[in-house]
Amino acid sequence: MEAQLVSPTQQSAHVPQDNTLLIVDDDRAFLTRLARAMETRGFDVEAAASVAEGLASLKRRTPAFAVVDMRLDDGNGIDVIAALNDVRPDARAVVLTGYGNIATAVNAVKLGAVDYLAKPADADDVYNALIASPDAKAPPPENPMSADRVRWEHIQRVYELCNRNVSETARRLNMHRRTLQRILAKRAPK
Repeated sequence: MEAQLVSPTQQSAHVPQDNTLLIVDDDRAFLTRLARAMETRGFDVEAAASVAEGLASLKRRTPAFAVVDMRLDDGNGIDVIAALNDVRPDARAVVLTGYGNIATAVNAVKLGAVDYLAKPADADDVYNALIASPDAKAPPPENPMSADRVRWEHIQRVYELCNRNVSETARRLNMHRRTLQRILAKRAPK
């Protein structure tokens, strides 16, 4: 994923007065590229590479915006979103993840995220999600999910609702436990 730069005429065209941004991602190369790209778009960026660093950053400065990876080496990025929402409910947070599913997206939104982007997301997607009007509707997807993907998403949602308990999830889905384990071990279908 390459963070793209914008021309000087596009820079900070819609960035609000409070332009503080926290980016939390354990992929240091991506973190550096995205931080640089967001700075060119007018944000005052602070970068963190773990949940602990992200939470420490929130204690030093509460940003107006945040971009947080879902799965980090030391925990779940949702913890950073929840902490941000506790100290600044009006902050706009976007969750990034390579492990996208509907259940985690719903959880992220409940905890205060305004958008959920699957990796790879480019800097333009992140920027647009951060500055989008709260009343704006998202455009319809260019490539909607396949039936296999919808099924996989449903299984993931039930799995999350059962606190990631395979036996309970299999029982609720009326599915054999080993079949469910094989499905969960595979990558998400396109």
